[in-house]
Amino acid sequence: MKKEFLTKAKQNIRGAELLFENDLYDASANRAYYAALQAAVAALAHAGIKTDRVSHERTQANFTAELIRKRKVYPSRLKSYLPDLQRIRDDADYKSKFVSKKVASRQLRKATEFVTKVKQEVENV
Repeated sequence: MKKEFLTKAKQNIRGAELLFENDLYDASANRAYYAALQAAVAALAHAGIKTDRVSHERTQANFTAELIRKRKVYPSRLKSYLPDLQRIRDDADYKSKFVSKKVASRQLRKATEFVTKVKQEVENV
């Protein structure tokens, strides 16, 4: 499970980059969020915390509670990343306004950092 979700995360980061480079900022913001979410699922699976069904809220809560606060595997600054990324993704998907280049760039930077940190931890075994 961790390998598959980490692969999905890496693919979605690449997709977010390509979309950003082609001025498709809403789609880039969407893929950036999903890359981070999938990385969180991989990180949780790596720590032995698996789930049958991926839930946004549960994944975010478990990542923060277990891997940041309790086990201190990841830096505390990452605790806001998933909810922040999801909020922008929700705006991109469900609101009439468009995500700006600046916001999409921030979204991509945060998701890239998140996926990179998880990749380092999971693949450094």
